[in-house]
Amino acid sequence: MSAFVIDAFEFSRLKERREGAMPVTDLTRLAEELADPSGTLSWVLIGGANHVAHPQLTLTVSGTLQIICQRCMTPFAFDVDSESTLILAKDEASADEIDALLDDDQVDVIIGSKALDIIQLVEDEALLAMPLSPKHTECPDTSALEALKRGKKESPFAMLKNLK
Repeated sequence: MSAFVIDAFEFSRLKERREGAMPVTDLTRLAEELADPSGTLSWVLIGGANHVAHPQLTLTVSGTLQIICQRCMTPFAFDVDSESTLILAKDEASADEIDALLDDDQVDVIIGSKALDIIQLVEDEALLAMPLSPKHTECPDTSALEALKRGKKESPFAMLKNLK
């Protein structure tokens, strides 16, 4: 068994802890979404149980990703600093039951397995942490945007207001 594949239930029962760092280039789904796939993501995975004894994993992921600003179309650094709690269920029916019982949007219920891939969990967490429409707080070069605003054509309906 790979060092990145765990028995999720046993990991939680024994309250194990693993941590590491992985190059973003090894995370193919994530790398496809980035302007530059260089850099690394650090992660920590801790097993345990919640207040009603459901097995759980706590995953923390941090690092810096290079993403494209949707306003100015230039790359910028986005800091990932995410922590999630994952409750483990044995099957889909149990997952739905646990999710309804917990009724907590801060906790995700996943189906655990004896061969859970930590790399996939880290990649999923990084993808979920990314903004849907990434933007600089203030774009460094707005000349293209300003040119579009200045070159705005008059509406074809503007002359209708004069007919009143």
